[in-house]
Amino acid sequence: MKRSGKKLISLTLAAILAAGMTAGCSTGTSSTKSGDNGGAKKNVTLTFGSHQSGLPTSGIVQELAKEFEGETGIKIDFQISPDAQWRDLIKVKLDSGEAPDIICVDTPISLVSSIHMDRYCAELTDQDWVNRMDASAKSAVSVDNKVYGITFPGAKMYFYLYNKDIFNKLGLTVPTNYAEFKDVCQKIKDSGTTPIYEATTNGWHQVLPLFETGGLWLAQDPDIYQKLNDNKIDLDQIPALSTIIGQLDECARAGYFGDDYLSNAWENGKEAMASGRCAMTIAELGYRGQIDADYPDFKASEKLGAFVMPWGDNQTVGVNPASNAYFINKDGKYVEEAKQFFEFLSRPENLQKRLDGQPELSNLCWSEIKSKYSEEDQKFLDSLKKANVVQTSVNYIDSQWMDVGKDLESMYTGAMTPKDVLDSIMKRRTEQATLQKDPGWVK
Repeated sequence: MKRSGKKLISLTLAAILAAGMTAGCSTGTSSTKSGDNGGAKKNVTLTFGSHQSGLPTSGIVQELAKEFEGETGIKIDFQISPDAQWRDLIKVKLDSGEAPDIICVDTPISLVSSIHMDRYCAELTDQDWVNRMDASAKSAVSVDNKVYGITFPGAKMYFYLYNKDIFNKLGLTVPTNYAEFKDVCQKIKDSGTTPIYEATTNGWHQVLPLFETGGLWLAQDPDIYQKLNDNKIDLDQIPALSTIIGQLDECARAGYFGDDYLSNAWENGKEAMASGRCAMTIAELGYRGQIDADYPDFKASEKLGAFVMPWGDNQTVGVNPASNAYFINKDGKYVEEAKQFFEFLSRPENLQKRLDGQPELSNLCWSEIKSKYSEEDQKFLDSLKKANVVQTSVNYIDSQWMDVGKDLESMYTGAMTPKDVLDSIMKRRTEQATLQKDPGWVK
């Protein structure tokens, strides 16, 4: 069985503290030594800066880095920061010239509100592996058709995963609108089980219902994303957003997230689902693989079904073609060595190792590698209506994601109303756009 959540969290915090002591440092010399393979090995250490969720919890990237070191002599020093701090921290490091050699950040990088990796990072357009990435993934790491990063996960899609046994025992059917969803939650709660595992302490999970439901926005107006980016309309003119914020508040007050959701950590969600303490949670389909890896007796791949998040009566799954990506600091000492590491990671055999070694991952944005989706999963995905998520399409949304998470926490504790949350999101958009001198805001 899995180690306790408290032990996992303490180990993670210890690793973060240890990494923080060396953050921003790049060590090693450019001298070489003879390698076992007959070639020259470089005595170099590349620093690799990332946030917690930027690297798989399975450790597969670190394993690949050790293989790379064995082949080249080039070491990788991973420096991990908390998710909530990383975006601001890496901006400071980039601006001060103290950034790591390799930087992991979220994409797309072409949005005005993104971290402008094209300003700070080496262009990679001429690398042999670039055109093997899927087009949507390549566009997420590009600006003006110039490629600056490498990425691996396939498109993200979040669903409600639900315990089929609990649903069958209570005679429940998959909800297709908010009213049905509330009814399902109430019946599960009445049975003595927590309906939904929600985790607010990580800061990001509670925000998903707001912006993964962009299909509702586009149904209102197919050009709505562009109108928002041009500042022709504001978020208070999108009924679905205020509706969903209110529904989240309603479900929290009804007890559908349980008693401890404000102290829950996402890392403990697997145990909550495998133990049957909670009946549903928002996750990718691949999350079942993570549960299987830690709790094989539960058989999550068989026992957990999936349905589209029905907030605001939504029935369109949000597709996020972007993901975490790696970039090379153009001012680092070891740009060529970092490019070697990227080439190593892009080899087909190493792409396969990544997919096999990352239980939560179902597919890669490298079409040469076959996905892990079952025939049933693929049929389910093919049956759905799809729309791009808000955060990859609308400026000044992803950049305030963690702040929105704090706003929702404040709403759950009664310190903010749903209207306050919406007003706060709009205010930050205006502030960020003005700071960026966005022409839609600054005339």
